[in-house]
Amino acid sequence: MQSLSSREKQSLQFETVLVFQGGGSLGAYECGVYKALHRHGIKFDIVAGTSIGAVNASIITGSKTDEPAKALEEFWLDIAEGVTPPGLSDEIRPYFAAINSAIFGNPKVFFPKWFYPSADYFMPYFWQYLYDITPLQITLNQYVDFQKIGRPESPRLIVTSTDIQNAKPSVFDSKYDKIEAGHILASAGYPFYGISWTVKSGKYLWDGTLLSNTPLREVINASPKHDKKVYVVDLFPKTHPEIPNNMLEVWHRARDIIYTDKSEHSVRMSKIVTRYLKLIREMHDILNSSNLDEKAKARFDRLEQEYHNLASERGGIIDKIVRIQRNEHHHFLFEDADFSIATIKELINMGESDAKEALAKGN
Repeated sequence: MQSLSSREKQSLQFETVLVFQGGGSLGAYECGVYKALHRHGIKFDIVAGTSIGAVNASIITGSKTDEPAKALEEFWLDIAEGVTPPGLSDEIRPYFAAINSAIFGNPKVFFPKWFYPSADYFMPYFWQYLYDITPLQITLNQYVDFQKIGRPESPRLIVTSTDIQNAKPSVFDSKYDKIEAGHILASAGYPFYGISWTVKSGKYLWDGTLLSNTPLREVINASPKHDKKVYVVDLFPKTHPEIPNNMLEVWHRARDIIYTDKSEHSVRMSKIVTRYLKLIREMHDILNSSNLDEKAKARFDRLEQEYHNLASERGGIIDKIVRIQRNEHHHFLFEDADFSIATIKELINMGESDAKEALAKGN
């Protein structure tokens, strides 16, 4: 009789996963990371993201060209804005660019409500949003072939959003859902910046970062059978030796802590489940080699089937996790609203350099 462990081994496959966080214009850093990973020849079975991470993931999995890394960089250079006066220092430029975004929006991503007439124009107390992200839908359709997403030759795409009415995650998975631009917009409606929600499948949806800015847990739940090597791009610094000096720095550091990668628990739990399964497997082998009476044998057979089902459904582990961490040279609360061309190019270069360093260390 074929051993249970052999059957389990045959049922498991290895997956390589890329996880993108949300973070507004900081998503340009993820573009640089992907450029380095792509150039290194790493192929992904699953690409997951939330908010701007979902935007990046959709371009990678549904690029209209055969060069997704190039398409992703073109997207970021397309939405970057040359609005900052020349000669501004790296410390001052983000302030100018963020104020420009707040007042005038970004023509390729979002536009302010106050520039367009509406029935409630003179009743701002009743406004439900400040910025409409319809322009992002138009821009996405220029770069993404949504018919391509979900095909066998494309990586599996997983994007996350938050159901406003019940505070539960709403996960869209190209294995089961026909993903279109509206699903990506549903993942990107960040209410604290006044960005509009999206209605999809009868649900009112906000940004997935409200529940989890690193959607690794959603990847595990969506594909629990397979062992995984995971690359996580962390846009928000985990460590910050300096204590904040004022309220803006306090809010900045608190924001970083809220949105930094917290996937260690998911990794730990996957390893704990695996240890439990291995322990049960050893107990199974001992019992299987024992002389059991008919009653005990019948009970053992039932337990064996239950164990096999559990091992098949939740048998995958996070075999390895590679974190590529963005570090900050200048601390600014609204750095994720800086779409200036200089900053976007700098972020792309930083992501590419940090990913190369991680790969050089043997990750």
